[in-house]
Amino acid sequence: MPDATALDQATAVIEKAWDRPIEALDSLAVHRPSDDPLLRSVMHIRSALVVTDNAVAVHQDRLHALTRSGRVPAFYDLERITGSAADLRVAQAESRTSLQAISHVIEARESAATADRAPAARLAQAAVARSGHAPRALGQSPDQPAPSAISGPSVAALGPHR
Repeated sequence: MPDATALDQATAVIEKAWDRPIEALDSLAVHRPSDDPLLRSVMHIRSALVVTDNAVAVHQDRLHALTRSGRVPAFYDLERITGSAADLRVAQAESRTSLQAISHVIEARESAATADRAPAARLAQAAVARSGHAPRALGQSPDQPAPSAISGPSVAALGPHR
């Protein structure tokens, strides 16, 4: 069984991140691009990866044909071998770059999802503080109520307004 290509790896990562098959995601990205712009971006990068993945396969086949076992390359084939090897390395570098771009978009998506949950976490912390479960300040007697939590932005966050 051949090794997984960059396209196979990208497909697996995208399917895992969106928890859907790639065909469904492709349809969503084309028909409703404004619903999930990060999905559209990932699918666009993946389509570029399809091209570089094909280029990698072509260069590998050419290089294998030029260097197959039992064949001694002619002098004029050395330039073709060198050129094919360089082209293969460029195509592989482009594939790795596309994979990295896809992973960065997925990380941005996960960070955005985490940031959306952050206000809920702050509200939960404020509710706990108001309920009296907050730790008491040093020197505060047990019969005094716990200080209330600040629900708005801190004073330092309030900057000049336009």
